[in-house]
Amino acid sequence: MAYFSYGLLNVGSVPSYYREVHQAICSRTDERVPLSVFQRVLSRTSLSITVQNQIAEHVNSGDGFLSKVSLYKGLALIALAQQGKPPSPKLLENFIQEFPKPQLGEPRELQSLKMQTVQESPLNLSLALGELLKKDTIKVELIPEKKGLFLKHVEYQVTSERFTVSVYRRYTDFDVFHELLLQRYAYRVVPALPPKRALKGVLTSMSEREFIEGRRRALGRFLNLVARHPVFSEDELVKTFLTFSGSDVQTKLRDACKKLGDEFMTCKYATQAKDYLPADIQSQFSSSRELIKNIHNSFQKLRDRAERMAERSKENATDLLMFGKELSSLGSDESPVPILASCKSPWAALRRSVKGLSVEFSLLSEKAAQQGRREEDDVVEKLNLFLDLLQSYRDLCERHEKGVLHEHQRALQKYGVMKRQILSATVQPKEQVSVEQLESRIVQQENAIQAMELRNYFSLFCLHQESQLIFTYLPITSHILGAFVNSQVQGHKEVSLSFIYLGVKAIHFNVCQS
Repeated sequence: MAYFSYGLLNVGSVPSYYREVHQAICSRTDERVPLSVFQRVLSRTSLSITVQNQIAEHVNSGDGFLSKVSLYKGLALIALAQQGKPPSPKLLENFIQEFPKPQLGEPRELQSLKMQTVQESPLNLSLALGELLKKDTIKVELIPEKKGLFLKHVEYQVTSERFTVSVYRRYTDFDVFHELLLQRYAYRVVPALPPKRALKGVLTSMSEREFIEGRRRALGRFLNLVARHPVFSEDELVKTFLTFSGSDVQTKLRDACKKLGDEFMTCKYATQAKDYLPADIQSQFSSSRELIKNIHNSFQKLRDRAERMAERSKENATDLLMFGKELSSLGSDESPVPILASCKSPWAALRRSVKGLSVEFSLLSEKAAQQGRREEDDVVEKLNLFLDLLQSYRDLCERHEKGVLHEHQRALQKYGVMKRQILSATVQPKEQVSVEQLESRIVQQENAIQAMELRNYFSLFCLHQESQLIFTYLPITSHILGAFVNSQVQGHKEVSLSFIYLGVKAIHFNVCQS
C-alpha cells in the first residue's frame, strides 16, 4: 500500500482500498460521488450521527458532489474516527504514516448504495396534509334522548372512520383521556379540552344549548387532531378511547398508561436525540415559535371575522323570516274593507298577493340560514381546528421552558452548591462520614442531571417535529379560503335567484292590479 500526505492526495498515492471504494460508488460517466451516496457510506459505520455529520461537512464542497480527492479525505476521516479520534482536517495535515483502512466491508458490497434512497432522519416528518387528514375522521354527536340537553351529564357518541366503530363517552372520560395523554406525551402538542361547565358570565350571552353545542364541536376538533397526529394515531391510549365499549373506559385507559409509561421511556430515539438535532436548534426553535405566534394571532382575527359573517347570515335569515311572517299576517287580515267614496279599494285583491309573497320570504330565509351553516361548518370550524393546534403548540413551548428546562437549571444550581460544599469540606476537614455522604449525594445529583439533559434534548427533538407538524397543517389555509369563496358564491347565487323570482311575482302582481 502506498503512503501519502494531505497535500499530495492523488490517484497514484492512495491505498488501493480507497480506489476500490471510489470505483464501487461512482457512476460510469462521472468520477464524482454524490454527497447522498457518501452519506449512505457513513451510515454503514458505527459512528454517531454527530460524527457522521462532522465528516460530511468537512468534505462537502457545496455542490452536492465529492471529487475523488474529497472522497479519499472522507474515507481517511472515517478510519481515524473509528479509532476514536475526533474528525478534523487537521488530522490529515503533515500526516506521514500509512492511512488506516475504514471498516466498511468489501468494496463490491458498496455498489448497491448508488441505487438506495437516502435514509430519512427520524427528526424529519415526511407527511403531507392530505396524508394526515386521511388518517381518520372522528364524529362526535350528542345523545339527547338518553341524557337530555339540560341535565348535568351529557353523553356523546364517538364514531371513528378508521376503526369503523361507535362508542359512547361522557365528558369525564374525555377529561381522563386528556390527562393521561399529557402524562404520556408531555413533549408533544396535546390540544386542550373545552371547559366542563360554562365559565362565569358565559351563559349571560348564550343559552345552555348553545354552550353544549359549542363544547361538542370542540371535543370533535380535539379528537380529530389527536387521531391524525403522526405519533398519537398509533398509540394504544388513542385506540382504547376510540374503540373500547366496556363499562369502565377510564380504568382501561389508566391501565394502558401504566403499562406504556411516558414517551421518553418508550421511544427508541430518546437517549440519542442530541445526535439528530441541528447545531442551531435553539435559534430554530426561537424563530419557529415567533412565526407560529404571529400566525396564531392572524388566524384568530380571521376566525373572529368569519364568525361575525356567519352570525350576520343567520340574523339575515331571521329578519327575512320575520318579514315574511309580517306579510302573511298582513295578508291574512279578514277585516271588512270599507267602500271609499272616491274609488273602489284594491285591498281585497292586494292582501291575497301579499300573503302569497310571504312564502317566498320563508324560502329566502332558509337560503340565508343555509349559508350561515355553511360558513360555520366549512369556514369557522376549520379555522377553529387550526387555532386549537396553534394554541397547543404555544402551550407546549411553555411546558418546555417551565418544565424540563426549568428543572434542569435547578438541578445544575443544586449541583453547584454541593460542589462548593465538598470543596469547603476539603479545605476545612470534617468528619469522614459527612464528606462521604456529600460525595454520594453529588454522584446521585450528577446522574439526575444527566437524565434531565437527555430529557431536555428529547424535548427539543419533539419540539422540532411538532414545529414541522404545524407547517404541515398550514396548507389548510387554501381549504378554508376555498370553502369561504364557495359558500359566498353559492349563497349569493341562491339568494339572487330567489329575489329575482320574488321580483317577477311582484311585477306580475302590479300588472294585474293595473
